[in-house]
Order: sequence, then C-alpha cells, then structure tokens
Amino acid sequence: MSLSITSTLPLNDGRTIPLFGLGTFLSEAGSPTRDAVLWALEAGYRHIDTARIYGNEQDVGTAIRESGLPRSEVYLTTKVWNDDQGYDSTLRACDESLKRLGMDYVDLYLVHWPVPDLRNETWKALVELQRTGRARSIGVSNFMIKHLDELLNTTDVVPAVNQVEISPFIQRKELTAYCRDKGIVVESYSTLGRGQRTDDERLAGVGEPYGKTPAQVALRWALQSDIVIIPKSVRKERILENAALFDFELTDADMEVIAGFDENASVMPPTWDPETSDKWR
Repeated sequence: MSLSITSTLPLNDGRTIPLFGLGTFLSEAGSPTRDAVLWALEAGYRHIDTARIYGNEQDVGTAIRESGLPRSEVYLTTKVWNDDQGYDSTLRACDESLKRLGMDYVDLYLVHWPVPDLRNETWKALVELQRTGRARSIGVSNFMIKHLDELLNTTDVVPAVNQVEISPFIQRKELTAYCRDKGIVVESYSTLGRGQRTDDERLAGVGEPYGKTPAQVALRWALQSDIVIIPKSVRKERILENAALFDFELTDADMEVIAGFDENASVMPPTWDPETSDKWR
C-alpha cells in the first residue's frame, strides 16, 4: 500500500480528506499550540484538527496564517461542543469558531458528541452550514451504530466522517464496517492510547524488523486500515516521529497479528463513553 503524508481518502460528498493530520486535544492555548501547528505544517502535515472546547482555535488559525501556506492547502476541522448543540445555537457556534480561527470556512465541521434530544437538530444545522459554504464537509464524532441509525432515519445527508476512539486496543470492527457500508469515512483519535501504550511489547515486536517504534506501528496500522489519524503532540521531535510512517509497510501477517490485540480497551473516562451517552447531556 503506497502512502504519503499527503495521501487522501474520498468522502461521500465528492471531496477528500487527508489520511494523516495533527490533533490538538489538550494542546495548551498560546504558543504551545501555535508552535505545534507550525512545526507540523513545516514537516508536511496538511490536516489540522481542533474544536471549540479545546480552547485553541485562535492559535490554530494564527499558525496556519503564519505558515504562509495557501488556505486551500490546509485541511481544517473543528467541532460544535455539547453546550452549543441545537439548531440555532449550532449555527452561532460555527460562526464564532470561524471568527476565532480567522477563516471563512472549515473543511470539516463535526458534531462533537451525540447529545440526547439535540443531536438531530444539530445535524440539521450542519446541513445548513454545508449548504451556505461555512463547512465544506460535515460529520460526527463519537457516534456509535445506534446513534448513526437514528440520524440516518431523519436525514438524507449522510455524515462524511465519524471520528471515534480507535487504536490497536479498541478497534471497533463492527462500527467501522457499518460506517464503510454507509459510505462514512472513519477517523480515529487516541490512536496511541493517549501515550499509555507507546511501550507495548507486542507492538514493539511488530516494529522491530522495520526499526519502528510501537507508536509508529500503531499509526501505520490505522493508515493501512483506511482510518484517518490525527496524532497529537506539542513536542517537535514527537511530531516528526509521528510523521515517519511512509518509509515502511506492514505486511498482511503483521496486520493479522495486530488484529488480535483488540481488547475493547478505551482510554476515555467512563462518563464520556459514547455507548452510554444517552445517560448524560
């Protein structure tokens, strides 16, 4: 599978999304985020993921402008937070995000969580945002099959993307199969288990013949599974390490071995479990 740092996947709306990008969850506002985004763009990243709740949209936008890259060359994602969900409030939230970013549009706007009683109205707002050009593509995050089934029964506009926690240790095979059947691209966060599994001996064993770290093996596994990845770091050396994925390829046997690592082991706090999201607002 020949991949590069600029490889893309087609979306169901006729656009494309870069397979590889930089996440900014828990990246401190100010220079830590600005520096991380600038280092990533200098290293060839062309996909940046942020969200209103992260508190760093302004810094992401500043870094993209300071990079000197044309806006059209950087794929930018942000998300509507739970407190802003609902039709009118989502429209306002997107406009406020655009102001903070200093952008006229985002490439992808996501419903951050499937908030009960609000998520379907929120989706209607995203459809309007796409119609008016404020969001080129629209999607969801943390939606499980039950949420997607519910949504697809209320709309003709299928989400382009579903961003969920996926790693070698929580592979969500049923969900990814469902999404692909519906034409929804799967995007992972916490692909490295928030750093908790970067010394995993099994991943190290897979990576040893290639001279690659467990983190690099986990990320390459996701890429070869046609899963978009957005590893987060504010350290330049780690940003570069996370991008060193395109000079090796896991074999079918490697992929089969990693398929056996699935433990349904989430690093998310239990209160944020999307499987039980109907129990909170």
